[in-house]
Amino acid sequence: MATRANVRSLDLSRESRGILGWICLLIAANQIGFGLIIPVTALYAEDFGVSKTAIGLTIAVYGLARFVANMPAGQLADRRGRKATLAAGGLLTVIGSALCALAPNYPVFLLARFINGAGAAVVLTGGQVVAADISSSHNRGRVMAIYQGVFLSAVALGAWPGGWLATHYGLASPFWVNAALAGVVTLLALVFVPETRPEPGSAAARAASELHLGLREQLALVIRIPGFVLISAVSFVAFFARTGGVFNVIPLFAEDHIGLATEQFGLGISLITITGVLLVYPSGMLVDRLGRKGVIVVSTVVSGAAMLLFTTAGSFSAFLAAGLIWGIGTGVAGPAPAAYAADLAPKGMIAPALSIYRTIADLGYVTGALVLGFISDLASSEAALVFTACLLFCSGAAFFLRAPETLEQETKLVA
Repeated sequence: MATRANVRSLDLSRESRGILGWICLLIAANQIGFGLIIPVTALYAEDFGVSKTAIGLTIAVYGLARFVANMPAGQLADRRGRKATLAAGGLLTVIGSALCALAPNYPVFLLARFINGAGAAVVLTGGQVVAADISSSHNRGRVMAIYQGVFLSAVALGAWPGGWLATHYGLASPFWVNAALAGVVTLLALVFVPETRPEPGSAAARAASELHLGLREQLALVIRIPGFVLISAVSFVAFFARTGGVFNVIPLFAEDHIGLATEQFGLGISLITITGVLLVYPSGMLVDRLGRKGVIVVSTVVSGAAMLLFTTAGSFSAFLAAGLIWGIGTGVAGPAPAAYAADLAPKGMIAPALSIYRTIADLGYVTGALVLGFISDLASSEAALVFTACLLFCSGAAFFLRAPETLEQETKLVA
């Protein structure tokens, strides 16, 4: 996670450092709640007596909601402000989490997961836009690294307690705690997080008003930017792997093939995530000093190798070893994809560009759980993980061969 020394070294104003602190606190509350439910979502759905494909659907529908809500969240952030966006996301999460805990059957649980996913999309899009608002090309990697480090460490803090709560108080208990933490998110957004939307008359506001683009025109403009589709594809595959593999296939594989308890899996996820946290700020420094592209390629290849290692895990220690490699891959990636996407945003279009980027990435959230659940039913969990590894390797290779380096472009523009 970020230290005070890290924050002071970012070349941010005192006001911007304060904003970064508040948004990190808000995201920490949000992601601890998310971490709580990671170890239990697939098992909670399984209790309704449904197939693995249907279990995957409960994760996919969460991603579908994020996919649907991302671009409206970007529009809301531009029109009503970042504070209102964050608060709306927190309130949706409260409703969705409480409904998950109360769900009497699978269809209600599915609906609750959709509401939860929409809330997550609005909070995460708003938070990433705030981080981009207060940063520039020379420090964006490190600002995003601090944001990402808090994001990852909060998930780690939530995963083990989530498994513990489920073991001792039932599978619904993590959802109740998540609802309470989402209430904290709403309060922080309304009372403490400053507004970062460009002031009327500022250069960014004038640039945005001069464009006068609707959502369709914004989408057409952004996807034509060299590298934007490629970085979105890399993040699509990363989300596909995380939600379809780590959140869906691997928990069931760990229970059925290795015999891990829910609490053990939660502990494993926490340790995996801590590895990523330890690497995220060094990754941010590399991204700002050496460039975004190399970091993104290396992280994608390492993540693919981790997926292959999960298929050979036959014990808790082997599971942790594969998870350690996965944590290294995600930690090395750190802030690089989001920093790359923000670098490419036209002036005055940070919120729309990041929301479009997140929408494409979240399509992986939707398809990953469904596709890998289907492959697991049709063939095996191992086949699903091998397929995921191949996608990671291919996306990394395409990015290596075709994507430009945005840090060099930004440096030339400044010079």
